[in-house]
Amino acid sequence: MTLLIEIYQTLKATVVDVLPILAILVSFQLLVIRQPIPKIKQVGFGFVYVLIGLSLFLLGLEKALFPLGKMMAAQLTAPEFIQSSSDAVHWQDYLWVYAFAATIGFSTTIAEPSLIAVALKAEEVSGGGIKANSLRIVVAFGVAIGIALGSYRIVVGDPIHYYIIAGYIVVVIQTWFCPKLIIPLAYDSGGVTTSTVTVPLVAALGIGLASTIPGRSPLIDGFGLIAFASLFPIIAVMGYAQITKLKSPDIDEDDDEYEDDYDDEDLNEQTK
Repeated sequence: MTLLIEIYQTLKATVVDVLPILAILVSFQLLVIRQPIPKIKQVGFGFVYVLIGLSLFLLGLEKALFPLGKMMAAQLTAPEFIQSSSDAVHWQDYLWVYAFAATIGFSTTIAEPSLIAVALKAEEVSGGGIKANSLRIVVAFGVAIGIALGSYRIVVGDPIHYYIIAGYIVVVIQTWFCPKLIIPLAYDSGGVTTSTVTVPLVAALGIGLASTIPGRSPLIDGFGLIAFASLFPIIAVMGYAQITKLKSPDIDEDDDEYEDDYDDEDLNEQTK
């Protein structure tokens, strides 16, 4: 009975969250575009499926993944597991924490619905030039490295802005040398990783680390892992594109041909 009540409450909250989106879409379709909704029965059933699936997904996260992530973070950072011989904090004592952070970052990113959607659209728009699975794996590796490095920062107590500033300097440098067609996708990849699955587990890990390590503040040191999870996928995707560019130098030529074709089409439209 308790489970049914929780399912009902989660479904109710999901409906409240999703209804504004539906209202905006319907309003623009009927009032601005002034066209009937095509295949309205199919759209209606699809909307119901989204509500049910999203509700069960959120309930599953709350019942399984979130408690498991908090428990693992607490166990890996417990003093009896670390077995440190002194009261001082040594970053070498937390190697299992870094490994757990990397693996949880990789696995949650692979399962991230928003990343799956972007990857599939990228493959569709590029005509298969960008493989959805390859993009997901590259982004997941970026998140894994970012969260592991962010966990190291919490352990050693370094200020977060040093890492973020250095990371975005790398991003700016990469932007100058990366194939132009991949840059917008790389920047979007950094945003879609921090969504429903990744954020709660990563936040629980950061707060658990800061709460257990002596001298760390959960408020000051516990947060910030999400920034690493957003930054490093950008570096990873552009780095992968640059490696591919070295193996296939004709990528730049394709970019130039694309720009020339676009300029010609734009000029023809303006002439007309």
